[in-house]
Amino acid sequence: MPDLLVKLYELPPLEPALQRIRERGFEVRRAKVPERRIVVSWVAQHFGDAWASECETAFSRVPVSCFLAIQQQQIVGFACYDVTMKGFFGPTGVLPEYQGQGLGTALLLAALHALAAEGYAYAIIGGVGPVEFYQKTVGATLIEGSDPGIYRGLLKRSKGGGHGFMENPETLAPKD
Repeated sequence: MPDLLVKLYELPPLEPALQRIRERGFEVRRAKVPERRIVVSWVAQHFGDAWASECETAFSRVPVSCFLAIQQQQIVGFACYDVTMKGFFGPTGVLPEYQGQGLGTALLLAALHALAAEGYAYAIIGGVGPVEFYQKTVGATLIEGSDPGIYRGLLKRSKGGGHGFMENPETLAPKD
C-alpha cells in the first residue's frame, strides 16, 4: 500500500467535522496519559499488536499524539500521528459498526491540524488503504515508489500466534 502526502497548510477546517459528529452523540478528543493502558488494550483487541505498539508510542509524547472517537465513555475509533516516523499520520481505525458517520474524517482532521500546530507543513499518511478517502477529504497525493515504504520487512507473527498484524487493514480504515 502506498504512502500519501498532505499539504497541512491547505487543510479543510476541523470545526465542521467535529460539529457533525457531536450532533450524532460522539466526541473526538486527545487521549490522556492515565488512559494509556485502556486505549492501547482496546487498539490491540480491535486492530492488532502492530497498531497497538504504534499507539503506545503516542503516549510517550507531550502532548499525547493520539485522538479518540468516543460515544458514552466508550472508544469507537482512534487516530495517531508522529509515532512510527516524524510527520506521519496513522495508524487510525474506526469500528465497522460506527463507520460512515464522519468519525474517520474528524479523527483525521484533528490529527492533521495537530501536526500543523506543531509546525509541520506536510504530513505523510503511511501505507494507506482507502486512497480515495484521503484524496477526497484532505487532498492527499500519491507518493510514487512508496510501496512498501517504511513498513518494508516488518516482523509478523506466525499463524495462531495471538493478536498479530491485521490481515486486511483496509476493512477497518475510515470510509466516510
